[in-house]
Amino acid sequence: MTRKATAADVALEAGVSRWTVTRAFAPGSYISEKSREHVMAVAERLGYRPNLLARSLSTKTTHQIAVLVDDFSNLHKLAVLETLTAALQAEGLMAMLVHIGQHFDHAHAFLHADQRQVDAVVLMGTGFRDETLAAAIQPGSPPLFVLARESQVEGIPSVACDAEVSMREIVAHLAARGYRRPGFMSGAKALSTGLGRQRCFAENWRARGVADVPELAAGAYDVKAAEACLRDYLDRTPADQRIDVLMCENDVLAIGALDVAQRGFGLRVPQDLAIAGYDGNDLTGLGLFDLTTYAQPMDEMVAALVDMLQGRREPASITLPGRLIVRGST
Repeated sequence: MTRKATAADVALEAGVSRWTVTRAFAPGSYISEKSREHVMAVAERLGYRPNLLARSLSTKTTHQIAVLVDDFSNLHKLAVLETLTAALQAEGLMAMLVHIGQHFDHAHAFLHADQRQVDAVVLMGTGFRDETLAAAIQPGSPPLFVLARESQVEGIPSVACDAEVSMREIVAHLAARGYRRPGFMSGAKALSTGLGRQRCFAENWRARGVADVPELAAGAYDVKAAEACLRDYLDRTPADQRIDVLMCENDVLAIGALDVAQRGFGLRVPQDLAIAGYDGNDLTGLGLFDLTTYAQPMDEMVAALVDMLQGRREPASITLPGRLIVRGST
């Protein structure tokens, strides 16, 4: 055939109705296995493939999930994307990646996803504001989910690592090692305080009698930003007044802090300054870093999100515990 085969061609060649061809390609449809195999054999011979666009017009679903990402400097995002896209594809869903940046903000991204008739939108990032998310909820718009960050907006479910549990475990470990002058390095600032890592870190230290936990604000989730932030702190703080352990909001910040502490100031880690990260990035286990970190349960988080997308689980905000990985940096 010189033209693309159609369902009608398959039906004629197989001696069945077009509805039988449609059912043969629809998972879960009522059709005998013998009939399905016969239709599939004819379709293979003719080179027929179902038109998913045409099917979406009749079913009102496209099997496409828009994934909005605003931070590609965080290596952990690549691991999350790999896990998420693999899980979506295993369910017959396809991810449509939308890069949010300086020239394509969240409002444009939501509109773009809506116009593409995606079945849902998954937001991975930290630079969004709660009011931006709230404004995205419009009648007829695809449902919105937040992954790896807590949502504070009613009607927008999120799946995240449990900040209270993780920080309780981290502080217990650090206190047991004898550290008593903690500091916290934060990244990008947004109006949403859903992550809660800094708050929970400070609360756990207050429960142990440590009232002051200085914030070292890097302003971005970037190695260079972390280096500049810690360098500024060490330059202006006398050695006898410095923190003895630095908890970083993620592994990217911790790697930057580790580099400037050791190479820039010649500090011994952990004797002079202990450093811990968060995410569980594979790089942290290399001997060059040997970084203590808290691994987010990405497989479980993605599985819970996909269950919500597929209707196997009621959409609701949930938090899941991760795993503390203790290494030489603490």
